[in-house]
Amino acid sequence: MLSAIIVAAGSSQRMGFDKLFALLGERPVLAHTIDAFEQADCVQEIILVARPDRAGELKDFVGRHQYKKVKEIVAGGAERQDSVRSGLGQLSPQATYVAVHDAARPLVTPDQIERVFALAREHGAAALAEPITNTLKRADENRFVTGGVSREGLYAMQTPQIFWRELLVNAYAAVAEKRLSVTDEVSAVELLGAKIVLVPHDELNLKITYPGDLLLAQSFLSRRTN
Repeated sequence: MLSAIIVAAGSSQRMGFDKLFALLGERPVLAHTIDAFEQADCVQEIILVARPDRAGELKDFVGRHQYKKVKEIVAGGAERQDSVRSGLGQLSPQATYVAVHDAARPLVTPDQIERVFALAREHGAAALAEPITNTLKRADENRFVTGGVSREGLYAMQTPQIFWRELLVNAYAAVAEKRLSVTDEVSAVELLGAKIVLVPHDELNLKITYPGDLLLAQSFLSRRTN
């Protein structure tokens, strides 16, 4: 059984307003994200992790949209890893695999979720990733270029990231024990020495961070619909 934790507990400080309720087409960003997991046949349940001050609003949101797979809405923590741990505590006992996804990535598709899950079942851990195509440079503290970085084998990590449940639970236990800070689940699982297979793709799966990202996402969504 695959359970999905959708992390919707961010502060949206760089956006200036709650980006998850910003309209993308005729629907809020969060609706597009949940829709993808509702439509993915491999997903049996969804745990929604909310900002503590907006948990009630998200419950109303889920009720209005009549989502069938959203089983729990739980308050998140100060950091992303705290929010994911809160979600892990709400999983169904039957869940054997866990997908973690950023709520602010509304362009994810059911097909992408299915492809990542297929490889997670084969290898125990898999994540969506985008190959790096831009030229990369290192700079000093004054932002003067000091050298280049080879793009070969470099990927930008995205979500969903899907893991065998016990592996992810143990990884976050190790993070807590060592008092470390991680920015995604792959970084946590790496601490256990586990291998994670990447699932490259060439479709836009940006994380909505700045107001301009909404325009870019809307343009892409319109082309996809057409």
